[in-house]
Amino acid sequence: MIEFSTLERTSLDILHSSFVEAFSDYQVEIDLPLEKLGSMLRRRGYTPELSIGAFEGENLVGFVLNGRRSWNGKPTLYDCGTGVVPKYRQRGITKKAFNEVVSLIQENGIEHYLLEVIKSNTPAVTLYQKQGFHITRNFSCFQIDRHNIEKANLPPSPSPVHFESHRIEELDWILLKTFWDSPPSWQNSIESVAAAAGSFDAVVARTGAATLGYGIIEKSSGDIPQLAVHKEHRRRGIAAELLHNLVQHTESDQAVLLNVDDACTSMPTFLKTLGFEHFIDQYEMLLHRDFGTGAWAGTGTES
Repeated sequence: MIEFSTLERTSLDILHSSFVEAFSDYQVEIDLPLEKLGSMLRRRGYTPELSIGAFEGENLVGFVLNGRRSWNGKPTLYDCGTGVVPKYRQRGITKKAFNEVVSLIQENGIEHYLLEVIKSNTPAVTLYQKQGFHITRNFSCFQIDRHNIEKANLPPSPSPVHFESHRIEELDWILLKTFWDSPPSWQNSIESVAAAAGSFDAVVARTGAATLGYGIIEKSSGDIPQLAVHKEHRRRGIAAELLHNLVQHTESDQAVLLNVDDACTSMPTFLKTLGFEHFIDQYEMLLHRDFGTGAWAGTGTES
């Protein structure tokens, strides 16, 4: 018999074992050792008391791992990862776990439930839409061998631009947010980067006292959650030089940009020009609670 409960008493070891098995046949290969799973959950704001596990006896056979933060000024839950181990699928576990999550968040004043899902994962997209989720943004994901950036003949950045390494705590977020064309996704947000600040390095492009652009990279994985250049200083080679500097700060053989907003057409075009491979597409989806009725309803636009 499958029973559902929150995950305060479930260790990271057990979560990891179930996570690896559940995603063993995922559309994108996931290399996630125990330490990396812990870092990922910390970065995404994992909240075990608002997460649900499906148990058969003591075995965790399915899960909805959630993080809680403010998102666009609203108390929001974010799906850090949902999965069911292969031999327990087709039993309605995900739907039942989701219903358990809805009960939890209604009790805790949550207004939004946010997630990302691979576009080609039609069963998952259909399930979420049936639950009331609507698509809010379209994301593309890119990767490149770091050595291709290191060996590339980049256009020289304009003199006297120089590039400085910084810790995350040193960044002037009030200024840097003005460089954005679109807010980062949940896992790339300021809060997510700050939650695992020691895992990241930043590079800032300056001329004199003026900041022209910046980028952030995760030292172990090569993930680049943020890369932006001041609107008045674009198309001058600064972003390419930032990438060249950033990859010197990672142990990984690859550099990866996840959840690039398709609405910001200049970024995907720039990455493809530099040789990045476009390897997957995702939807950002949102569920909104109407506190007048207590019901959940989708918000945003489907596409």
